[in-house]
Amino acid sequence: MEHYFAAYDRHLSKFRGAEVHILEVGVYSGGSLDMWRSYFGKEAHIYGVDLEPACRVYENPGTRIFIGDQADKDLWSHVIREVPRIDVVIDDGGHQPGQQIATLEALLPHLQPGGVYICEDIHKSGNLFLSYLDGLSRNLHAMHLTDSTVNMPVNSNELQRLIDSVHLYPYLAVIERRSVGLDRLEAPKHGTEWQPFLDLSSH
Repeated sequence: MEHYFAAYDRHLSKFRGAEVHILEVGVYSGGSLDMWRSYFGKEAHIYGVDLEPACRVYENPGTRIFIGDQADKDLWSHVIREVPRIDVVIDDGGHQPGQQIATLEALLPHLQPGGVYICEDIHKSGNLFLSYLDGLSRNLHAMHLTDSTVNMPVNSNELQRLIDSVHLYPYLAVIERRSVGLDRLEAPKHGTEWQPFLDLSSH
């Protein structure tokens, strides 16, 4: 969809011209592989995943194709062994919530710091993948206090240490992995002493 392109550029432009390792789920006729090569440049390493063995025809020195079902954990175990670095994931595969969830759970922890995870074609408001993302996003706001007060700082949870942000666009989700560590969430207090309001009655 054409409105995806602005979101792609917003989140992926930082990788252009650099050595980037991009994995796309859903090769189909191979056109998007050429598009990514053109967008990211000659330093890009591109990996495609598809159910159709005939997609291997798109392999070349800068592009490698894996064949399998994106809902299969064994497929992702194999891919992770073969591709130790992943900077960008684009899930344009089967578009079924179960497949999208399985792919996210397998690949997000292996995304490089500062990496970007994109899932396309999330249709209908009741989509179960959207519900999954909602739960994931809610955990970004979890607060585990370090003492009996309600004040910061608090220790970050595993998700807060992993994910920097979650973005939603029409039919598209983007998750950005944190580029630097986050052990604690700090919010220094300012103006903690009570200052009574000015008495303006004499003016």
